[in-house]
Amino acid sequence: MKKKSLTTNLIEGLNKEISSRDRYRASLHLLDWIGCAFIGSTTHAGKIFIDFSKNYAKGRCNILNGDSCSPEIASFVNGSLGNIFEMDDIHRTSILHPGPVIIPSALAAAQETSTDSQTFLNSIICGYETMIRFGQSIGKEHYKFFHNTSTCGSFGSSVAAGKIIGLNNEQLINALGNCGSVLGGLWQMRNEDVMTKQFHNAHAARTGFTSALLAKQGLTGPKFILEGPQGVYAAVGKDSEPQKITSNEYSKWKIFDTSFKPWAACRHAHPVIDATLKLAKKINSKDVGDVKIKTYLDAVKFCDRISPKNVIDAKFSLQHVLAVSLIDGPPDISSFDKKIYTRPDIASLRQKISIEVSDKVEKLYPEHYGAEVEVFLTNGENEKVYQKDALGDPQNPISEEEVISKFTSLMKAAGFNTIKIDNIINCVLGLSKGEDLSNLERVLR
Repeated sequence: MKKKSLTTNLIEGLNKEISSRDRYRASLHLLDWIGCAFIGSTTHAGKIFIDFSKNYAKGRCNILNGDSCSPEIASFVNGSLGNIFEMDDIHRTSILHPGPVIIPSALAAAQETSTDSQTFLNSIICGYETMIRFGQSIGKEHYKFFHNTSTCGSFGSSVAAGKIIGLNNEQLINALGNCGSVLGGLWQMRNEDVMTKQFHNAHAARTGFTSALLAKQGLTGPKFILEGPQGVYAAVGKDSEPQKITSNEYSKWKIFDTSFKPWAACRHAHPVIDATLKLAKKINSKDVGDVKIKTYLDAVKFCDRISPKNVIDAKFSLQHVLAVSLIDGPPDISSFDKKIYTRPDIASLRQKISIEVSDKVEKLYPEHYGAEVEVFLTNGENEKVYQKDALGDPQNPISEEEVISKFTSLMKAAGFNTIKIDNIINCVLGLSKGEDLSNLERVLR
């Protein structure tokens, strides 16, 4: 008997039942992505990608501003938009963001084939499952150099598109093999003031979409791309855990294990925000002498930025999120603008903050994104809060109403009126009940 590849086992595992409840959860993630993508489209980076689409012939698909284009370009441009404001959904243990990559690919395939809402939502669920399982298996060492959303994203986007265009198991395995052959996404862009992160997401969405189309035409790919002698794990997953590709430790679809982000900052900064908001109820920022943050190593490596020089720096600064949360309260999308991170009171408080790795918090990561914040007051007293799980994680969830409220606030900031926003909400959440998918294109325009 021939040995089955890991990608074969993964694809075969996607054939379990998908319920209306599962599809409703997918519709919430779709709604969340739409809000993140529309606010992303208002930025300089977003407009660069949208303008890029105008260089290509019109087609059956649409980017979010309503312009028509080919499905490949639609998957690429829409794939760039959802992460720009750092409010996209996240899966903790795989350390990646599924929605911004998978949904654009599924949407392009759905528009190209005029599929139904059930197939569309099912494809999103399977895309999340694939991307997350791969991310969980790749190992923690990979994250030191590689952006997991980029390296793992095309796997999810190829399955999402492939399910819609009717790929059989063998074709899906070929698509995954070719995605793995061209994966990448180095973190160097986090050390420079550039827009590469959006390109990572766009590339992963389009690569997966294209690999699915080519598999439909008969293009083959390596079945043992993960565990082969010159495959992914051997090259860039030295501490990989291949068994997590097929593990049944989590009975639900992994989309239920995916978190919604309430704050417009790097997820590694969220437990500090949550802890600080609790402290803000007990102390006055004017009475603060010094502050100590204890958290896990990745949060320190990515987010120790005492003097942000731009909006992205501010979103990736533990010092800034603490200062703005303690002084101004819950951060909104404007809390990372230049007028805020250069404000004298915010800048002064940042200088009082020290950061270190906590062995306790590090041992729990990435199952738990935690932080401890201790404030030493000028009167000699101190206050301390330990936040085990970031708000929005399965162990500390936000409600459906809060997801909808987040969407509403993002869409208002993007310039939409209440009637338009309500129409989109009703349409998106109605997809799980069989609403015609073509209505989604109509309301988004």
